[in-house]
Amino acid sequence: MNQVQQLYDLWRKNAVLDPDLTAELNEIEGKDDEILDRFYKCLEFGTGGLRGVIGAGTNRMNVYTVGQATQGLANYLNEAFENPSVAIAYDSRIKSQTFAKEAAGVLAANGIKVYFYPVLVPTPMLSFAVRRLGCSSGIVITASHNPSKYNGYKCYDPRGYQMTDEAAARTLAYINSIDIFNDVKRMSFEDAQAEDMIDFIEGWLFNEYYDCINAQRLDPDICKKSGLKVIYTPLNGTGNRPVRAMLNKMELADVRIVKEQEEPDGTFPTCPFPNPEIRQVFECGLEMTADFPADLFLATDPDCDRAGIAVRHNGEYVLMSGNEVGAMLAEYLLTRRKELGTLPENPVLIKSFVTTDLIQAIADKHGAQVINTLTGFKYIGEQITELEEKGEMDRFIIGMEESYGYLCGTHARDKDGVVAVTMITEMAAYYKTKGMDLVDFYEAISKEYGIYRNSLLNFTFEGAQGMETMKNIMESLRTEPPKALGGLEVIAISDYKTSVAHDLKTGEQTAITLPKSNVLQFKLPGGSSAIVRPSGTEPKIKIYITACAEEKAAAEALEAAIGRDMKQAMGIE
Repeated sequence: MNQVQQLYDLWRKNAVLDPDLTAELNEIEGKDDEILDRFYKCLEFGTGGLRGVIGAGTNRMNVYTVGQATQGLANYLNEAFENPSVAIAYDSRIKSQTFAKEAAGVLAANGIKVYFYPVLVPTPMLSFAVRRLGCSSGIVITASHNPSKYNGYKCYDPRGYQMTDEAAARTLAYINSIDIFNDVKRMSFEDAQAEDMIDFIEGWLFNEYYDCINAQRLDPDICKKSGLKVIYTPLNGTGNRPVRAMLNKMELADVRIVKEQEEPDGTFPTCPFPNPEIRQVFECGLEMTADFPADLFLATDPDCDRAGIAVRHNGEYVLMSGNEVGAMLAEYLLTRRKELGTLPENPVLIKSFVTTDLIQAIADKHGAQVINTLTGFKYIGEQITELEEKGEMDRFIIGMEESYGYLCGTHARDKDGVVAVTMITEMAAYYKTKGMDLVDFYEAISKEYGIYRNSLLNFTFEGAQGMETMKNIMESLRTEPPKALGGLEVIAISDYKTSVAHDLKTGEQTAITLPKSNVLQFKLPGGSSAIVRPSGTEPKIKIYITACAEEKAAAEALEAAIGRDMKQAMGIE
């Protein structure tokens, strides 16, 4: 009997906490492929915690994999901290509250105090709670913008960003030593409350969070007097209450909510891919524009750490990318704060290295510093913390990722869709008073700084075979890298896994000082490039393309050609 079958039999015998698991295990009896996919590996616990399809098995999100991870976390916290405590939040996904309560009960059974959000809240509010309550760690149950079959478990450290590599490795070592059925300490949520091991987070902390967001606004009266019309969708997630609270504070007269996507619903009935990067999530709301021609259409993903927008321009709605919004926010914040006399000396913008280099051009004009980090907002959080430790918090202007993640203010150490919506709305209101929409504003930026075309290609590789395929693609790109892309010669290759940047013209090799990561960057003349990396949370390989040219048409053509050649180099049709 092979190991996978043995695991399956073990789970059929012992997985009794959730009737849904029992039913699923019975249903797949004799279905070898179904059994293999659930048991061929364990969900990997990394700095992002866990993420996977909800269901039975070691390769699924369920009360047992959550319990095992939490027992490992509890062992680490009890070793590393005196009297540790943990804040817990959850989103609208299927079984999110169940998993959150399971984690709380395991922590309580291990003598760890839990502060539990009584309602679903955005991920950045978890980061805020960890910092404000002085917790040793934080857990949020979410799979961000993944389809409804997914859920996840993110771990945070005391500074409010996702767990560091060292802490994650120590936690993983504990997890790997735990028998998933026999070594997890548990107590019921209700018993833990009765023993004062779980406290609900109270309203004052919500109010303090809103006050921190409100403090980021540059012009408190601009929205009220602008006449800006707004549509907002929380995509059946956590953003509904907090985002609307901020829109109310801004005194916008005309705000409409997409009713089909207003209430929490983990099945996401109108948006199977609840990702504000995708135009499909805006379709329900766009039907409203026949009677309500909104200037700005806002969307936040289910855990409300990302924000996307569509802008009414010449009677049509234009979906703007994360890079475009990030560039506009950088220009707006630097320009307006300079005008208002609130721009600090040596301002700092922090971005992931795959985010558009247009940010560097904007920063150069305004005398600001740009800090580049690896992909993952925790690296941006670490840089903010370094500024804090040097007493230079006031220098921080904005942190951003091209994947629609932004942070203004230092109340959190994670991307924050609530503050993003607040500042994007204020920016749109300001330019409306100038007779411009945000497309006009971005065109003005392009005219001043040049054309930067940025795009992202995603390729999905599901199941056991998919992981092997992704590994082979990255190995192939390392051993036989492309010599040219889009008709341009590859002039340099940076391998973030080996921490070596190789100038192909001079032969010079220099060290990359960022932490090691499975990423390859192919640099082309004139600032164009292609960056390839496997996702850390999804079975995907991502290609980030930058195409620079003097004219828009030339940049678009180069962008398409680079993408076409990268697919060929990766063996993808």
